[in-house]
Amino acid sequence: MTSAIEQSAPVAPRLIATDLDGTLLRDDKTVSDRTVRALAAAEKAGIEVFFVTGRPARWMDVVSDHVHGHGLAICANGAAVADLHAGGRLLKIRELEREAALDVVHTLRAAAPGTAFAVELTTGIHYEPGYPPFHLDPGATVAVAEKLLHEETPGAGAPVLKLLAQHGELAPDEFLALARGAAGERASFTRSSPTALIEVSGPGVSKASTLELCCAERGISAAEVVAFGDMPNDVEMLSWAGASYAMGNAHPAALAAATGRTVTNNEDGVAVVIERILADRARNLAEC
Repeated sequence: MTSAIEQSAPVAPRLIATDLDGTLLRDDKTVSDRTVRALAAAEKAGIEVFFVTGRPARWMDVVSDHVHGHGLAICANGAAVADLHAGGRLLKIRELEREAALDVVHTLRAAAPGTAFAVELTTGIHYEPGYPPFHLDPGATVAVAEKLLHEETPGAGAPVLKLLAQHGELAPDEFLALARGAAGERASFTRSSPTALIEVSGPGVSKASTLELCCAERGISAAEVVAFGDMPNDVEMLSWAGASYAMGNAHPAALAAATGRTVTNNEDGVAVVIERILADRARNLAEC
């Protein structure tokens, strides 16, 4: 599908929740001029916009210029809420306990030998020698996971936002299913990468559960939310929102969870739906 959306857009949403990579952002990690205009128009019409992403707050520069109103973003798959008007200052943290993270490390090492780990703290990311290096974080500590998760080093006991597990041979969905089967009762497991990279959060932590908390603080119900996403880490959010759209480039799990479908991220699929929402709203107001 390249030119239309499936499902009528709701006329009166109060909040738009959108993933970034593969959804709002084009493949070159830019926000198109059309999408910038659509986001601004939604905010002007009184619709709050929340960026809801697996990215840490320090990687939000790609959209920080396009945050209006409240300036909040849900980061790290729901483990943090950041104020982008204040340089990404963390306002809410839903941490993964270090003991639980260590338990997951030991379980996955046994279930999938060759797994390499990284630890995302509130102060930055650190990773094992076998983990693909993060070029955006040159100051990271490289050590075994047990040392990275020690209370004293690194980060002086900073909260753990998520654990990342990477495998060089397993298929992505196979690795995710294996991890959930082995340790799913101890943490939340998801993925957003095209490779076998799993993201592990505290029990019950997801984009959806943190978005629900933020909406409750504003008196906004799920029925008043429109959500956009493309990968397994968006599934809970797409299922929770009253109206939701999987991108034309979405993973099958996201397509199955969403109530509708739009065009791809490179075709400005989020903007297409927002424009439809605002046009329908204007038409209804004119008819009143």
